[in-house]
Amino acid sequence: MDYLISRIDSERRMHTLPFDTVLIANRGEIAVRIIKTLRKLGLRSAIVYHEIDAQTPAIAMADAAIEVSARTPIAAYLDIAQIIAAARKANAGALHPGYGFLSENAQFARAVIQAGMAFIGPTPETIELMGDKIRARNFVQRNGFPVAPSAIEEDDPATFVSKARAIGAPLLVKPSAGGGGKGMRIVRDLDTLEDAIDLSRSEGRRYFGDGRLYVERYVEDPRHIEVQVLGDAFGNVVHLFERECSVQRRFQKIIEESPSPALSPELRERICETAVGIARAANYQNAGTVEFIFGRGEFYFLEMNTRLQVEHPVTEMATGIDLVAQQIYAAAGRELDFSQSAIVSDGHAIEVRLYAEAPERGYVPTTGKVLLLEYPHGVRIDSGILQGQHITTAFDPMLAKIISHAPTRMDAVTKAHRAVQELVLLGCETNAGFLARILADEAFLGGQFHTGYLEQNPHIAVGNTSDGLSAFLASAALLTRTVRDSADAIPDLHAAIGSWRN
Repeated sequence: MDYLISRIDSERRMHTLPFDTVLIANRGEIAVRIIKTLRKLGLRSAIVYHEIDAQTPAIAMADAAIEVSARTPIAAYLDIAQIIAAARKANAGALHPGYGFLSENAQFARAVIQAGMAFIGPTPETIELMGDKIRARNFVQRNGFPVAPSAIEEDDPATFVSKARAIGAPLLVKPSAGGGGKGMRIVRDLDTLEDAIDLSRSEGRRYFGDGRLYVERYVEDPRHIEVQVLGDAFGNVVHLFERECSVQRRFQKIIEESPSPALSPELRERICETAVGIARAANYQNAGTVEFIFGRGEFYFLEMNTRLQVEHPVTEMATGIDLVAQQIYAAAGRELDFSQSAIVSDGHAIEVRLYAEAPERGYVPTTGKVLLLEYPHGVRIDSGILQGQHITTAFDPMLAKIISHAPTRMDAVTKAHRAVQELVLLGCETNAGFLARILADEAFLGGQFHTGYLEQNPHIAVGNTSDGLSAFLASAALLTRTVRDSADAIPDLHAAIGSWRN
């Protein structure tokens, strides 16, 4: 399905931008996503790639592709010097970091700007402020916005543990520089607090090179609500409503939707206006997301992501506004030419993430060659893979996103459920069946879920092993010539015996 560009976008893209080529410092489905908008805006796309991605859709679609190399594929996409050199080689006037990798790296943003290019994201100063969870939390609290009770280690390391104990259980221990759930520990028994701190510090150093920690009150069974914001260089900030992101596994999102089934109109207005206030106080420019923990009618600031979110299509489908186009306009120095009242959320949108993993076996990553790939019709598909491509463990296991939009939540869920069931991907195990089970679950259908929903309902991940699926697949395999020939073949050792009879 084509991405939506609003009427405003259609008018604005007729105006000349100060650059004609954008380098994409990313890969996979987000690179494909960005290229599609660049084409609609009449801009040329260039992309960096590691050799492992040479045969992927993004490389085939881009107008120019420059190879970067390193000891590992991930290291190649984190090499600032190589990426800047590639941007110069492509004569790029701007750079889009996508999400992940270097998207929230202030050093990278500065290097892009110093190289004479526009960085399609917020300013380096804002990335530094909001990217550090401790600084961001203190900033938000100083500006009068709600934060959960907490203790910060660097304020007074000697009293950190005692202050954490004083908050009381349950607690959530977090690395200051963390993200994606890495290093986080829930402490329900204060006798285990020191062990949780040691583990979180160790993981913080391993994943982020930063062992600083903080502890905050853990809200039991909370909802995870985030608000999409847009800002320009002229002080204008608007929100594009909220996204519900509470269906998670291991602190990572699986299903997102908008609007949230948990918010009343009054709460929706409060949380969205709070997000705008935080972004305005930070002088935020470009697209960003303010995340909140919500429970018992109250919400607290969680963090701000200074980039495009994986789940941004939910907002695009609900509002009809192309967020990548808005990012490009903001980076080009354009003023937002629509007010808050002009932004309307229509109907209901749901996104499910297709992962190469086995929920039935503890969400272990899976690999294999994509032998057959057929996506469902009638929904939006954001994908970065092709039939024949090898799925490896070199990167995050997300393969694609399936996004449905309909007048009501139930219609959107039904549409998403049908799409997941119609998906065909052979050769690599995925979580498609798991997604279908969530979408059909009574609690999900009733909107009665929270961030611990899957942990409290492990049967959804395990599924029904007595449904005959294994027998059906085995029967289907035996109908293929290659499998049948292999089954009927006589091993060489036995064939060497000749026509011996007892």
